Amino acid sequence: MIKKTLMELIKNGGIMEDISGDSATEALTHIVSMLTLPQSLDKETLLKAILERESIMPTSIGNGIATPHPRNPLAAADSQEFVVIGFLKNPIDWQSLDNTPVTTVILIVSSSTKSHLHTLSRVHFFCQQEKFLKLLQNHAPKDEILETIACIEKEWK
Repeated sequence: MIKKTLMELIKNGGIMEDISGDSATEALTHIVSMLTLPQSLDKETLLKAILERESIMPTSIGNGIATPHPRNPLAAADSQEFVVIGFLKNPIDWQSLDNTPVTTVILIVSSSTKSHLHTLSRVHFFCQQEKFLKLLQNHAPKDEILETIACIEKEWK
């Protein structure tokens, strides 16, 4: 099985701007409401799974970024996996260990535990890269974000 690149996963999910909400729950509800999902996954199930995971421990990873995801894989097939980058209208207190309010949400939906861990580790790696962090902080255009990701992923090969 060939792992999808982060760029491919984001192309499947998209980049959203002006996500409204005054809490993590409201922001996540807004993101899920805007998604186009495969028939095998409904918005209510996805939102419930994401919020259940958040109730265990908030997914804020610092630097203004949260990486919400269901605890268990929900996509029915590898082809249905996706990552969404959502830029919030207003910063939200997401109970981050660095006390930085979240301005960017990176939602991960996978089809298997192995795929989920692979994607999560890639997202966390990118969130350590200065160039990528600046793009997120500046709510850069989609093309610029995807181009940067593609360049970094190309260096790995």
